[in-house]
Amino acid sequence: MIRLLRFVKPYWKQVTLALILLFFMAAADLAVPRLLQQVIDEGVARRDLNAVLRIASWMVAASVIGALFAVGNTALAVSVAQSFGADVRSALFRRIQTFSFGNLDRQQTGSLMVRLGSDITSVQMLVMMSMRVLTRSPLLIFGSMILMATVNLQLALLLLVLLMLTLVTVFSFAGRALPLFRLVQARMDRLNNVLQENLSGVRLVKAFVRREHESRRFDAVNADLTEQTIRVNQFMATLMPTSIWVLNLGVAAVVWFGGQAVVAGRFTVGQVLAFVNYLAAITHPVVMLGNIAALFSSASASATRMLEVLDTQPLVPDRPGALELTACEGRVAFEDVCFSYNHDCSEPVLDHVSWAAEPGQNVAILGATGSGKTSLVALIPRFYDASRGRVTLDGHDVRDLTLSSLRRHIGVAMQETVLFYGSIRYNIAYGRPDATDEEVFACARAAEAHDFILALPQGYDTVVGERGASLSGGQKQRIAIARALLVRPKILILDDSTSAVDVQTETRIRAELARVAANATTFIIAQRISTVLHADQILVLERGQVVARGRHEELLATSDVYREIYESQLGSLAVLNG
Repeated sequence: MIRLLRFVKPYWKQVTLALILLFFMAAADLAVPRLLQQVIDEGVARRDLNAVLRIASWMVAASVIGALFAVGNTALAVSVAQSFGADVRSALFRRIQTFSFGNLDRQQTGSLMVRLGSDITSVQMLVMMSMRVLTRSPLLIFGSMILMATVNLQLALLLLVLLMLTLVTVFSFAGRALPLFRLVQARMDRLNNVLQENLSGVRLVKAFVRREHESRRFDAVNADLTEQTIRVNQFMATLMPTSIWVLNLGVAAVVWFGGQAVVAGRFTVGQVLAFVNYLAAITHPVVMLGNIAALFSSASASATRMLEVLDTQPLVPDRPGALELTACEGRVAFEDVCFSYNHDCSEPVLDHVSWAAEPGQNVAILGATGSGKTSLVALIPRFYDASRGRVTLDGHDVRDLTLSSLRRHIGVAMQETVLFYGSIRYNIAYGRPDATDEEVFACARAAEAHDFILALPQGYDTVVGERGASLSGGQKQRIAIARALLVRPKILILDDSTSAVDVQTETRIRAELARVAANATTFIIAQRISTVLHADQILVLERGQVVARGRHEELLATSDVYREIYESQLGSLAVLNG
Protein backbone atom coordinates (compact mmCIF):
# COMPACT_ATOMS: atom_id res chain seq x y z
CA MET A 1 0.00 0.00 0.00
CA ILE A 2 2.81 2.40 0.92
CA ARG A 3 4.40 1.90 -2.49
CA LEU A 4 1.36 3.45 -4.17
CA LEU A 5 1.99 6.71 -2.30
CA ARG A 6 4.45 7.64 -5.03
CA PHE A 7 1.41 8.43 -7.16
CA VAL A 8 0.37 11.01 -4.54
CA LYS A 9 3.80 12.70 -4.51
CA PRO A 10 3.13 15.01 -7.53
CA TYR A 11 0.25 16.55 -5.57
CA TRP A 12 2.15 17.21 -2.36
CA LYS A 13 1.27 20.92 -2.39
CA GLN A 14 -2.46 20.18 -2.45
CA VAL A 15 -2.00 17.51 0.22
CA THR A 16 -0.05 19.90 2.44
CA LEU A 17 -2.68 22.63 2.08
CA ALA A 18 -5.44 20.11 2.78
CA LEU A 19 -3.70 19.01 5.98
CA ILE A 20 -3.21 22.62 7.10
CA LEU A 21 -6.91 23.27 6.58
CA LEU A 22 -7.64 20.05 8.46
CA PHE A 23 -5.54 21.22 11.41
CA PHE A 24 -7.41 24.50 11.70
CA MET A 25 -10.74 22.70 11.20
CA ALA A 26 -9.90 20.38 14.11
CA ALA A 27 -8.83 23.38 16.22
CA ALA A 28 -12.16 25.08 15.53
CA ASP A 29 -14.04 21.90 16.45
CA LEU A 30 -12.08 21.55 19.69
CA ALA A 31 -12.75 25.17 20.63
CA VAL A 32 -16.53 24.68 20.71
CA PRO A 33 -16.71 22.46 23.89
CA ARG A 34 -14.43 24.84 25.78
CA LEU A 35 -16.59 27.79 24.69
CA LEU A 36 -19.67 25.83 25.78
CA GLN A 37 -18.10 25.41 29.21
CA GLN A 38 -17.59 29.16 29.42
CA VAL A 39 -21.18 29.83 28.36
CA ILE A 40 -22.44 27.65 31.22
CA ASP A 41 -19.97 28.73 33.91
CA GLU A 42 -19.53 32.42 33.05
CA GLY A 43 -22.87 33.20 31.46
CA VAL A 44 -25.70 30.91 32.51
CA ALA A 45 -24.48 30.20 36.07
CA ARG A 46 -23.89 33.94 36.71
CA ARG A 47 -26.98 35.01 34.75
CA ASP A 48 -24.79 37.23 32.55
CA LEU A 49 -26.63 37.62 29.24
CA ASN A 50 -23.83 39.65 27.67
CA ALA A 51 -21.34 36.86 28.39
CA VAL A 52 -23.73 34.32 26.90
CA LEU A 53 -24.15 36.37 23.71
CA ARG A 54 -20.43 37.13 23.42
CA ILE A 55 -19.25 33.56 23.92
CA ALA A 56 -22.08 32.17 21.77
CA SER A 57 -20.92 34.49 18.97
CA TRP A 58 -17.46 33.00 19.26
CA MET A 59 -19.03 29.51 19.07
CA VAL A 60 -20.89 30.44 15.88
CA ALA A 61 -17.73 31.96 14.40
CA ALA A 62 -15.72 28.84 15.26
CA SER A 63 -18.40 26.64 13.65
CA VAL A 64 -18.51 28.77 10.47
CA ILE A 65 -14.72 28.85 10.18
CA GLY A 66 -14.57 25.09 10.74
CA ALA A 67 -17.19 24.56 8.02
CA LEU A 68 -15.26 26.74 5.55
CA PHE A 69 -12.05 24.85 6.28
CA ALA A 70 -13.96 21.58 5.84
CA VAL A 71 -15.22 22.64 2.41
CA GLY A 72 -11.72 23.60 1.28
CA ASN A 73 -10.24 20.37 2.67
CA THR A 74 -12.90 18.24 0.96
CA ALA A 75 -12.37 19.97 -2.39
CA LEU A 76 -8.62 19.36 -2.22
CA ALA A 77 -9.07 15.76 -1.03
CA VAL A 78 -11.43 14.95 -3.91
CA SER A 79 -9.08 16.58 -6.44
CA VAL A 80 -6.01 14.68 -5.18
CA ALA A 81 -7.88 11.36 -4.93
CA GLN A 82 -9.27 11.63 -8.46
CA SER A 83 -5.88 12.63 -9.87
CA PHE A 84 -4.24 9.77 -7.97
CA GLY A 85 -6.80 7.33 -9.39
CA ALA A 86 -6.28 8.61 -12.93
CA ASP A 87 -2.48 8.29 -12.62
CA VAL A 88 -2.65 4.75 -11.20
CA ARG A 89 -5.16 3.72 -13.87
CA SER A 90 -2.86 5.11 -16.56
CA ALA A 91 0.16 3.33 -15.04
CA LEU A 92 -1.71 0.02 -14.92
CA PHE A 93 -2.90 0.42 -18.51
CA ARG A 94 0.59 1.28 -19.72
CA ARG A 95 2.05 -1.68 -17.86
CA ILE A 96 -0.51 -4.02 -19.43
CA GLN A 97 0.44 -2.61 -22.84
CA THR A 98 4.02 -3.81 -22.23
CA PHE A 99 2.89 -7.37 -21.53
CA SER A 100 3.97 -10.01 -23.99
CA PHE A 101 1.66 -12.71 -25.25
CA GLY A 102 2.96 -15.01 -22.50
CA ASN A 103 1.94 -12.52 -19.80
CA LEU A 104 -1.50 -12.15 -21.30
CA ASP A 105 -1.89 -15.94 -21.44
CA ARG A 106 -1.60 -15.95 -17.65
CA GLN A 107 -3.90 -13.00 -16.98
CA GLN A 108 -7.66 -13.21 -17.34
CA THR A 109 -9.37 -10.24 -18.96
CA GLY A 110 -12.04 -10.06 -16.26
CA SER A 111 -9.39 -9.89 -13.52
CA LEU A 112 -7.55 -7.05 -15.27
CA MET A 113 -10.82 -5.17 -15.68
CA VAL A 114 -11.50 -5.42 -11.92
CA ARG A 115 -8.02 -4.09 -11.15
CA LEU A 116 -8.53 -1.16 -13.50
CA GLY A 117 -11.99 -0.54 -12.05
CA SER A 118 -13.15 -1.36 -8.54
CA ASP A 119 -9.65 -1.95 -7.14
CA ILE A 120 -8.55 1.55 -8.11
CA THR A 121 -11.80 3.01 -6.78
CA SER A 122 -11.22 1.30 -3.42
CA VAL A 123 -7.68 2.70 -3.01
CA GLN A 124 -8.78 6.06 -4.37
CA MET A 125 -11.48 6.25 -1.68
CA LEU A 126 -8.90 5.51 1.01
CA VAL A 127 -6.68 8.35 -0.25
CA MET A 128 -9.60 10.77 -0.08
CA MET A 129 -10.74 9.59 3.35
CA SER A 130 -7.17 9.75 4.64
CA MET A 131 -7.01 13.44 3.79
CA ARG A 132 -10.41 14.08 5.37
CA VAL A 133 -10.96 11.65 8.24
CA LEU A 134 -7.88 9.54 8.89
CA THR A 135 -5.79 12.63 9.64
CA ARG A 136 -8.58 14.58 11.34
CA SER A 137 -9.51 11.77 13.72
CA PRO A 138 -6.13 11.61 15.55
CA LEU A 139 -6.10 15.42 15.82
CA LEU A 140 -9.54 15.43 17.41
CA ILE A 141 -8.77 12.47 19.66
CA PHE A 142 -5.43 13.72 20.99
CA GLY A 143 -6.60 17.33 21.10
CA SER A 144 -9.66 16.32 23.11
CA MET A 145 -7.56 14.23 25.49
CA ILE A 146 -5.13 17.10 26.09
CA LEU A 147 -7.93 19.56 26.75
CA MET A 148 -9.72 17.08 29.02
CA ALA A 149 -6.47 16.58 30.96
CA THR A 150 -6.31 20.35 31.60
CA VAL A 151 -9.79 20.13 33.12
CA ASN A 152 -9.40 16.92 35.18
CA LEU A 153 -6.34 14.68 34.81
CA GLN A 154 -7.71 11.63 36.67
CA LEU A 155 -10.90 11.47 34.65
CA ALA A 156 -8.94 12.04 31.44
CA LEU A 157 -6.66 9.08 32.27
CA LEU A 158 -9.70 6.86 32.85
CA LEU A 159 -11.09 7.82 29.45
CA LEU A 160 -7.67 7.25 27.90
CA VAL A 161 -7.80 3.59 28.99
CA LEU A 162 -11.24 3.21 27.40
CA LEU A 163 -9.98 4.93 24.25
CA MET A 164 -7.02 2.56 23.97
CA LEU A 165 -9.35 -0.42 24.32
CA THR A 166 -11.47 0.97 21.50
CA LEU A 167 -8.49 1.55 19.20
CA VAL A 168 -7.16 -1.97 19.88
CA THR A 169 -10.60 -3.31 18.94
CA VAL A 170 -10.64 -1.28 15.71
CA PHE A 171 -7.21 -2.40 14.52
CA SER A 172 -7.87 -5.99 15.53
CA PHE A 173 -10.96 -6.02 13.36
CA ALA A 174 -9.04 -4.44 10.47
CA GLY A 175 -6.32 -7.11 10.60
CA ARG A 176 -8.83 -9.95 10.59
CA ALA A 177 -10.87 -8.36 7.80
CA LEU A 178 -7.97 -8.08 5.32
CA PRO A 179 -7.98 -11.74 4.13
CA LEU A 180 -11.78 -11.61 3.93
CA PHE A 181 -11.64 -8.65 1.56
CA ARG A 182 -9.05 -10.46 -0.57
CA LEU A 183 -11.52 -13.30 -0.97
CA VAL A 184 -14.18 -10.79 -2.03
CA GLN A 185 -11.87 -9.43 -4.74
CA ALA A 186 -11.09 -12.96 -5.95
CA ARG A 187 -14.83 -13.66 -6.20
CA MET A 188 -15.22 -10.39 -8.09
CA ASP A 189 -12.58 -11.58 -10.57
CA ARG A 190 -14.50 -14.79 -11.19
CA LEU A 191 -17.76 -12.90 -11.69
CA ASN A 192 -16.18 -10.51 -14.19
CA ASN A 193 -14.54 -13.35 -16.10
CA VAL A 194 -17.88 -15.13 -16.51
CA LEU A 195 -19.56 -11.85 -17.45
CA GLN A 196 -16.86 -10.98 -20.00
CA GLU A 197 -17.04 -14.44 -21.57
CA ASN A 198 -20.82 -14.29 -21.88
CA LEU A 199 -20.93 -10.78 -23.33
CA SER A 200 -18.29 -11.62 -25.95
CA GLY A 201 -19.83 -15.01 -26.72
CA VAL A 202 -23.52 -14.15 -26.46
CA ARG A 203 -24.18 -15.17 -30.07
CA LEU A 204 -22.69 -18.60 -29.43
CA VAL A 205 -24.81 -18.97 -26.31
CA LYS A 206 -27.95 -18.22 -28.29
CA ALA A 207 -26.91 -20.47 -31.18
CA PHE A 208 -26.54 -23.49 -28.88
CA VAL A 209 -29.57 -22.58 -26.73
CA ARG A 210 -27.41 -22.43 -23.59
CA ARG A 211 -29.01 -19.41 -22.00
CA GLU A 212 -30.26 -21.34 -18.96
CA HIS A 213 -26.88 -23.02 -18.48
CA GLU A 214 -25.03 -19.69 -18.61
CA SER A 215 -27.62 -18.11 -16.32
CA ARG A 216 -27.02 -20.85 -13.77
CA ARG A 217 -23.25 -20.42 -14.12
CA PHE A 218 -23.53 -16.69 -13.57
CA ASP A 219 -25.94 -17.16 -10.66
CA ALA A 220 -23.45 -19.52 -9.02
CA VAL A 221 -20.52 -17.07 -9.09
CA ASN A 222 -22.85 -14.18 -8.27
CA ALA A 223 -24.18 -16.04 -5.21
CA ASP A 224 -20.61 -16.89 -4.20
CA LEU A 225 -19.63 -13.21 -4.36
CA THR A 226 -22.77 -12.17 -2.49
CA GLU A 227 -22.16 -14.75 0.25
CA GLN A 228 -18.57 -13.66 0.74
CA THR A 229 -19.50 -9.96 0.72
CA ILE A 230 -22.25 -10.54 3.29
CA ARG A 231 -19.81 -12.50 5.45
CA VAL A 232 -17.19 -9.74 5.51
CA ASN A 233 -19.76 -6.99 6.05
CA GLN A 234 -21.43 -8.91 8.86
CA PHE A 235 -18.03 -9.25 10.48
CA MET A 236 -17.27 -5.53 10.10
CA ALA A 237 -20.82 -4.61 11.23
CA THR A 238 -19.96 -5.69 14.76
CA LEU A 239 -17.09 -3.20 14.95
CA MET A 240 -19.10 -0.01 15.24
CA PRO A 241 -21.51 -1.20 17.99
CA THR A 242 -18.54 -2.59 19.94
CA SER A 243 -16.66 0.73 19.66
CA ILE A 244 -19.71 2.78 20.63
CA TRP A 245 -20.41 0.50 23.59
CA VAL A 246 -16.90 1.03 24.95
CA LEU A 247 -17.16 4.79 24.46
CA ASN A 248 -20.59 4.87 26.11
CA LEU A 249 -18.87 3.47 29.16
CA GLY A 250 -16.80 6.64 29.04
CA VAL A 251 -19.94 8.81 28.99
CA ALA A 252 -21.28 6.92 31.99
CA ALA A 253 -17.95 7.42 33.78
CA VAL A 254 -18.02 11.16 33.07
CA VAL A 255 -21.60 11.48 34.34
CA TRP A 256 -20.89 9.36 37.44
CA PHE A 257 -17.56 10.82 38.53
CA GLY A 258 -18.29 14.29 37.17
CA GLY A 259 -21.67 14.40 38.92
CA GLN A 260 -20.05 13.46 42.20
CA ALA A 261 -17.40 16.15 41.69
CA VAL A 262 -20.07 18.77 40.97
CA VAL A 263 -21.97 17.83 44.15
CA ALA A 264 -18.73 18.00 46.13
CA GLY A 265 -17.92 21.40 44.62
CA ARG A 266 -14.73 20.24 42.86
CA PHE A 267 -16.27 20.46 39.39
CA THR A 268 -18.54 22.88 37.59
CA VAL A 269 -21.53 21.94 35.44
CA GLY A 270 -19.76 23.57 32.50
CA GLN A 271 -16.74 21.33 32.98
CA VAL A 272 -18.96 18.24 32.98
CA LEU A 273 -20.66 19.39 29.77
CA ALA A 274 -17.26 20.15 28.25
CA PHE A 275 -16.09 16.64 29.15
CA VAL A 276 -19.21 15.12 27.58
CA ASN A 277 -18.71 17.19 24.43
CA TYR A 278 -15.05 16.29 24.19
CA LEU A 279 -16.03 12.68 24.60
CA ALA A 280 -18.56 13.13 21.78
CA ALA A 281 -15.78 14.74 19.75
CA ILE A 282 -13.73 11.58 20.35
CA THR A 283 -16.63 9.20 19.67
CA HIS A 284 -17.26 10.35 16.11
CA PRO A 285 -13.64 10.06 14.92
CA VAL A 286 -13.26 6.68 16.63
CA VAL A 287 -16.39 5.44 14.86
CA MET A 288 -15.03 6.87 11.61
CA LEU A 289 -11.74 5.09 12.27
CA GLY A 290 -13.79 1.90 12.39
CA ASN A 291 -15.15 2.68 8.94
CA ILE A 292 -11.65 3.59 7.78
CA ALA A 293 -10.40 0.26 9.12
CA ALA A 294 -12.86 -1.58 6.89
CA LEU A 295 -11.94 0.64 3.95
CA PHE A 296 -8.23 0.15 4.68
CA SER A 297 -8.62 -3.63 4.66
CA SER A 298 -10.44 -3.50 1.35
CA ALA A 299 -7.98 -1.01 -0.14
CA SER A 300 -4.97 -3.04 1.05
CA ALA A 301 -6.31 -6.11 -0.73
CA SER A 302 -6.90 -4.02 -3.86
CA ALA A 303 -3.47 -2.38 -3.64
CA THR A 304 -1.79 -5.80 -3.48
CA ARG A 305 -3.57 -6.87 -6.65
CA MET A 306 -2.68 -3.62 -8.43
CA LEU A 307 0.97 -3.96 -7.44
CA GLU A 308 0.97 -7.48 -8.87
CA VAL A 309 0.22 -5.93 -12.26
CA LEU A 310 2.70 -3.07 -11.84
CA ASP A 311 5.43 -5.51 -10.74
CA THR A 312 4.85 -7.92 -13.62
CA GLN A 313 7.71 -7.77 -16.06
CA PRO A 314 7.15 -8.61 -19.74
CA LEU A 315 8.35 -12.09 -20.59
CA VAL A 316 9.69 -10.76 -23.90
CA PRO A 317 11.65 -7.59 -23.05
CA ASP A 318 14.22 -5.61 -24.99
CA ARG A 319 17.68 -6.86 -24.17
CA PRO A 320 20.20 -4.33 -22.82
CA GLY A 321 21.93 -2.74 -25.79
CA ALA A 322 19.39 -4.11 -28.28
CA LEU A 323 19.95 -2.97 -31.88
CA GLU A 324 17.62 -0.77 -33.90
CA LEU A 325 16.70 -2.52 -37.14
CA THR A 326 16.79 0.38 -39.60
CA ALA A 327 16.72 -1.60 -42.84
CA CYS A 328 15.34 -5.05 -43.50
CA GLU A 329 15.84 -7.42 -46.44
CA GLY A 330 13.56 -10.15 -45.07
CA ARG A 331 15.69 -13.29 -44.70
CA VAL A 332 14.27 -15.41 -41.86
CA ALA A 333 15.97 -18.49 -40.45
CA PHE A 334 15.13 -20.94 -37.68
CA GLU A 335 18.18 -22.60 -36.16
CA ASP A 336 17.40 -25.73 -34.11
CA VAL A 337 14.47 -23.98 -32.46
CA CYS A 338 12.62 -25.56 -29.57
CA PHE A 339 9.63 -23.79 -28.07
CA SER A 340 7.17 -24.58 -25.31
CA TYR A 341 4.82 -22.40 -23.30
CA ASN A 342 6.35 -23.62 -20.05
CA HIS A 343 9.80 -22.47 -21.28
CA ASP A 344 11.65 -25.70 -20.46
CA CYS A 345 10.79 -27.68 -23.61
CA SER A 346 9.55 -30.60 -21.51
CA GLU A 347 6.40 -30.53 -23.67
CA PRO A 348 7.64 -28.81 -26.84
CA VAL A 349 5.20 -27.16 -29.22
CA LEU A 350 8.08 -26.86 -31.70
CA ASP A 351 10.89 -29.39 -31.57
CA HIS A 352 14.29 -28.91 -33.27
CA VAL A 353 12.96 -26.80 -36.12
CA SER A 354 15.51 -25.59 -38.69
CA TRP A 355 14.77 -23.92 -42.02
CA ALA A 356 15.23 -20.61 -43.82
CA ALA A 357 13.22 -18.28 -46.05
CA GLU A 358 14.94 -15.99 -48.50
CA PRO A 359 13.87 -12.36 -49.07
CA GLY A 360 10.72 -12.09 -51.15
CA GLN A 361 9.83 -15.77 -50.87
CA ASN A 362 6.27 -16.94 -50.38
CA VAL A 363 6.30 -19.57 -47.60
CA ALA A 364 3.19 -21.65 -46.91
CA ILE A 365 2.75 -23.60 -43.69
CA LEU A 366 0.49 -26.65 -43.51
CA GLY A 367 -0.32 -29.04 -40.71
CA ALA A 368 -3.04 -30.47 -38.55
CA THR A 369 -4.58 -28.52 -35.70
CA GLY A 370 -2.08 -28.32 -32.86
CA SER A 371 0.93 -29.03 -35.05
CA GLY A 372 2.56 -25.69 -34.10
CA LYS A 373 1.84 -23.52 -37.15
CA THR A 374 0.76 -20.38 -35.30
CA SER A 375 3.46 -20.83 -32.66
CA LEU A 376 6.08 -20.99 -35.40
CA VAL A 377 5.19 -17.68 -37.03
CA ALA A 378 4.67 -16.06 -33.59
CA LEU A 379 8.40 -16.41 -32.91
CA ILE A 380 9.32 -14.14 -35.83
CA PRO A 381 7.91 -10.87 -34.40
CA ARG A 382 8.80 -12.10 -30.87
CA PHE A 383 5.28 -12.53 -29.61
CA TYR A 384 7.08 -15.33 -27.80
CA ASP A 385 10.77 -16.17 -27.51
CA ALA A 386 12.29 -19.49 -28.50
CA SER A 387 13.04 -21.72 -25.51
CA ARG A 388 16.15 -23.06 -27.24
CA GLY A 389 17.87 -22.30 -30.52
CA ARG A 390 17.34 -18.99 -32.25
CA VAL A 391 15.29 -17.20 -34.88
CA THR A 392 17.23 -14.76 -37.05
CA LEU A 393 16.25 -11.91 -39.32
CA ASP A 394 18.90 -10.88 -41.84
CA GLY A 395 21.43 -12.71 -39.69
CA HIS A 396 20.43 -10.96 -36.45
CA ASP A 397 18.98 -12.97 -33.59
CA VAL A 398 15.56 -11.36 -33.21
CA ARG A 399 16.19 -11.21 -29.44
CA ASP A 400 19.08 -8.80 -30.12
CA LEU A 401 16.75 -6.32 -31.88
CA THR A 402 14.44 -3.82 -30.23
CA LEU A 403 10.85 -4.96 -30.32
CA SER A 404 9.57 -1.74 -31.87
CA SER A 405 12.11 -1.71 -34.73
CA LEU A 406 11.58 -5.44 -35.37
CA ARG A 407 7.80 -5.23 -35.52
CA ARG A 408 7.92 -2.06 -37.58
CA HIS A 409 9.03 -4.21 -40.53
CA ILE A 410 6.37 -6.90 -39.99
CA GLY A 411 2.71 -6.89 -41.01
CA VAL A 412 0.42 -9.41 -39.31
CA ALA A 413 -3.13 -10.55 -39.99
CA MET A 414 -3.84 -12.76 -37.01
CA GLN A 415 -5.92 -15.89 -36.76
CA GLU A 416 -8.48 -14.06 -34.64
CA THR A 417 -9.48 -10.90 -36.45
CA VAL A 418 -9.72 -7.92 -34.10
CA LEU A 419 -11.31 -4.64 -35.15
CA PHE A 420 -11.70 -1.61 -32.92
CA TYR A 421 -14.78 0.52 -32.53
CA GLY A 422 -14.37 3.26 -35.11
CA SER A 423 -14.47 3.83 -38.83
CA ILE A 424 -13.21 1.32 -41.39
CA ARG A 425 -10.62 3.89 -42.45
CA TYR A 426 -9.39 4.07 -38.83
CA ASN A 427 -9.10 0.28 -38.61
CA ILE A 428 -7.18 -0.09 -41.88
CA ALA A 429 -4.83 2.77 -41.01
CA TYR A 430 -4.32 1.54 -37.43
CA GLY A 431 -0.65 0.65 -38.01
CA ARG A 432 0.01 3.83 -40.05
CA PRO A 433 -2.30 6.61 -38.90
CA ASP A 434 -0.53 9.08 -41.24
CA ALA A 435 -1.34 7.05 -44.37
CA THR A 436 -3.09 8.93 -47.16
CA ASP A 437 -6.55 8.00 -48.42
CA GLU A 438 -5.01 6.77 -51.67
CA GLU A 439 -2.75 4.38 -49.77
CA VAL A 440 -5.69 3.11 -47.69
CA PHE A 441 -7.78 2.58 -50.83
CA ALA A 442 -4.92 0.78 -52.62
CA CYS A 443 -4.44 -1.70 -49.76
CA ALA A 444 -8.19 -2.24 -49.52
CA ARG A 445 -8.29 -3.05 -53.24
CA ALA A 446 -5.41 -5.48 -52.84
CA ALA A 447 -7.34 -7.22 -50.05
CA GLU A 448 -10.52 -7.32 -52.16
CA ALA A 449 -12.24 -5.06 -49.61
CA HIS A 450 -12.65 -1.81 -51.55
CA ASP A 451 -15.89 -2.73 -53.33
CA PHE A 452 -17.82 -3.94 -50.29
CA ILE A 453 -16.60 -0.95 -48.26
CA LEU A 454 -17.93 1.48 -50.87
CA ALA A 455 -21.28 -0.35 -50.77
CA LEU A 456 -21.63 0.42 -47.05
CA PRO A 457 -23.79 3.44 -46.01
CA GLN A 458 -20.84 5.76 -45.24
CA GLY A 459 -18.15 3.93 -47.18
CA TYR A 460 -14.78 4.16 -45.46
CA ASP A 461 -16.34 6.35 -42.76
CA THR A 462 -18.75 3.58 -41.75
CA VAL A 463 -18.35 2.87 -38.04
CA VAL A 464 -17.98 -0.82 -37.27
CA GLY A 465 -19.49 -2.15 -34.06
CA GLU A 466 -17.57 -3.52 -31.13
CA ARG A 467 -15.07 -6.17 -32.35
CA GLY A 468 -16.43 -5.55 -35.86
CA ALA A 469 -19.79 -7.14 -35.03
CA SER A 470 -21.53 -5.35 -37.91
CA LEU A 471 -19.31 -7.08 -40.52
CA SER A 472 -19.13 -10.67 -41.72
CA GLY A 473 -16.15 -12.88 -40.96
CA GLY A 474 -14.82 -12.59 -44.51
CA GLN A 475 -15.16 -8.80 -44.51
CA LYS A 476 -13.28 -8.53 -41.23
CA GLN A 477 -10.51 -10.75 -42.56
CA ARG A 478 -10.08 -8.63 -45.67
CA ILE A 479 -9.88 -5.44 -43.60
CA ALA A 480 -7.22 -7.15 -41.45
CA ILE A 481 -5.20 -8.04 -44.57
CA ALA A 482 -5.46 -4.44 -45.81
CA ARG A 483 -4.28 -3.24 -42.40
CA ALA A 484 -1.25 -5.55 -42.56
CA LEU A 485 -0.37 -4.41 -46.10
CA LEU A 486 -0.60 -0.72 -45.26
CA VAL A 487 2.46 -0.80 -43.00
CA ARG A 488 4.50 -1.74 -46.13
CA PRO A 489 6.09 -4.72 -44.38
CA LYS A 490 9.21 -6.55 -45.44
CA ILE A 491 7.75 -9.60 -43.69
CA LEU A 492 4.06 -10.40 -44.06
CA ILE A 493 2.38 -12.99 -41.82
CA LEU A 494 -1.10 -14.20 -42.73
CA ASP A 495 -2.35 -16.65 -40.13
CA ASP A 496 -5.28 -18.46 -41.74
CA SER A 497 -6.52 -15.01 -42.71
CA THR A 498 -8.66 -16.07 -45.71
CA SER A 499 -10.52 -18.97 -44.09
CA ALA A 500 -13.82 -17.04 -44.13
CA VAL A 501 -13.73 -15.96 -47.79
CA ASP A 502 -14.74 -18.01 -50.80
CA VAL A 503 -12.21 -19.67 -53.10
CA GLN A 504 -12.67 -17.16 -55.94
CA THR A 505 -12.08 -14.20 -53.63
CA GLU A 506 -9.10 -15.92 -52.08
CA THR A 507 -7.61 -16.49 -55.54
CA ARG A 508 -7.95 -12.79 -56.37
CA ILE A 509 -6.42 -11.80 -53.01
CA ARG A 510 -3.49 -14.14 -53.63
CA ALA A 511 -2.90 -12.60 -57.05
CA GLU A 512 -2.98 -9.07 -55.59
CA LEU A 513 -0.59 -10.06 -52.80
CA ALA A 514 1.87 -11.39 -55.38
CA ARG A 515 1.78 -7.94 -56.97
CA VAL A 516 1.58 -5.59 -53.97
CA ALA A 517 3.83 -7.57 -51.59
CA ALA A 518 6.22 -8.96 -54.17
CA ASN A 519 9.27 -7.76 -52.23
CA ALA A 520 8.02 -9.00 -48.87
CA THR A 521 8.83 -12.38 -47.39
CA THR A 522 5.35 -13.78 -46.91
CA PHE A 523 4.29 -16.51 -44.50
CA ILE A 524 0.86 -17.99 -45.07
CA ILE A 525 -0.79 -20.43 -42.70
CA ALA A 526 -3.59 -22.07 -44.63
CA GLN A 527 -6.08 -24.88 -44.35
CA ARG A 528 -6.86 -25.02 -48.08
CA ILE A 529 -4.34 -26.84 -50.21
CA SER A 530 -5.25 -24.52 -53.10
CA THR A 531 -3.76 -21.62 -51.16
CA VAL A 532 -0.27 -23.12 -51.09
CA LEU A 533 0.06 -24.66 -54.56
CA HIS A 534 2.14 -21.80 -55.95
CA ALA A 535 4.24 -21.09 -52.85
CA ASP A 536 8.02 -20.87 -53.23
CA GLN A 537 8.38 -23.08 -50.18
CA ILE A 538 5.89 -25.24 -48.31
CA LEU A 539 6.52 -26.38 -44.73
CA VAL A 540 4.57 -29.37 -43.48
CA LEU A 541 4.38 -29.55 -39.67
CA GLU A 542 3.45 -32.56 -37.60
CA ARG A 543 3.64 -32.60 -33.80
CA GLY A 544 5.90 -29.57 -33.75
CA GLN A 545 8.40 -30.83 -36.28
CA VAL A 546 8.98 -29.92 -39.93
CA VAL A 547 8.38 -33.29 -41.58
CA ALA A 548 8.54 -32.02 -45.17
CA ARG A 549 9.75 -28.92 -46.99
CA GLY A 550 9.80 -27.94 -50.65
CA ARG A 551 7.61 -26.87 -53.56
CA HIS A 552 4.28 -28.45 -54.36
CA GLU A 553 5.59 -30.81 -57.03
CA GLU A 554 8.48 -31.99 -54.87
CA LEU A 555 6.31 -32.67 -51.85
CA LEU A 556 3.69 -34.43 -53.89
CA ALA A 557 6.34 -36.87 -55.00
CA THR A 558 8.28 -37.22 -51.73
CA SER A 559 5.99 -36.54 -48.76
CA ASP A 560 3.27 -38.97 -47.71
CA VAL A 561 1.88 -36.44 -45.22
CA TYR A 562 1.57 -33.72 -47.86
CA ARG A 563 0.10 -36.13 -50.40
CA GLU A 564 -2.49 -37.23 -47.82
CA ILE A 565 -3.52 -33.62 -47.17
CA TYR A 566 -3.67 -32.94 -50.90
CA GLU A 567 -5.76 -36.00 -51.68
CA SER A 568 -8.13 -35.39 -48.77
CA GLN A 569 -9.04 -31.99 -50.23
CA LEU A 570 -8.70 -32.38 -53.99
CA GLY A 571 -9.07 -36.11 -54.40
CA SER A 572 -6.79 -38.81 -55.81
CA LEU A 573 -7.68 -37.86 -59.39
CA ALA A 574 -5.92 -34.56 -58.86
CA VAL A 575 -2.71 -36.45 -58.14
CA LEU A 576 -3.05 -38.52 -61.28
CA ASN A 577 -3.73 -35.41 -63.35
CA GLY A 578 -0.60 -33.95 -61.82
